[in-house]
Amino acid sequence: MPTEQALKNRSNNSCELCTSIEKLVVYPVPPTSDLSAQQAIYLCQNCLSQIEGQSELDINHWRCLNDSMWNQEPAVQVMSYRMLHKLSAESWAQDALDMLYLEDEVKTWAEQGIAAERSNGPTRDSNGAELQNGDNVTLIKDLKVKGASFTAKQGTMVRGITLTDNPEHIEGKVNGTRIVLVSAYLKKA
Repeated sequence: MPTEQALKNRSNNSCELCTSIEKLVVYPVPPTSDLSAQQAIYLCQNCLSQIEGQSELDINHWRCLNDSMWNQEPAVQVMSYRMLHKLSAESWAQDALDMLYLEDEVKTWAEQGIAAERSNGPTRDSNGAELQNGDNVTLIKDLKVKGASFTAKQGTMVRGITLTDNPEHIEGKVNGTRIVLVSAYLKKA
């Protein structure tokens, strides 16, 4: 049976992440895929364009991951994990990640794709300026700090940041506490 027909049957002819039934395509799950139904998922154009970075992430659209992360298909679990990881700055996504259990081989597959994405680009601030270790940045929004009893206030200067292996996050000290910050909420000083 061809891959597309197998995916149509498996998904009941709907997107395996958001359940949309419009403009569906076969998506081979990176970094390696043999184009079989076991290593591919059926996606709508909306999910596909956001996964591939062709359109901006619509955070509310991805709340569908609260359901798709429980899918029995490893390829669907992998993409759910990757998208939850990408959205981990959102409390609901981090909560879902904390609940999600993946078999070891499935988790390895999911993390291979995350590692490949991380190595693809530099860390950038909210204006697109490239950040380097040791840079100073300013918060552009109040941020509730998880695990601490304070809110990092807009306008706070974070001096001497450290880059992480995730281009969406940096580390820095706020109120004497070393925390991880989302680069999209920062402006290079």
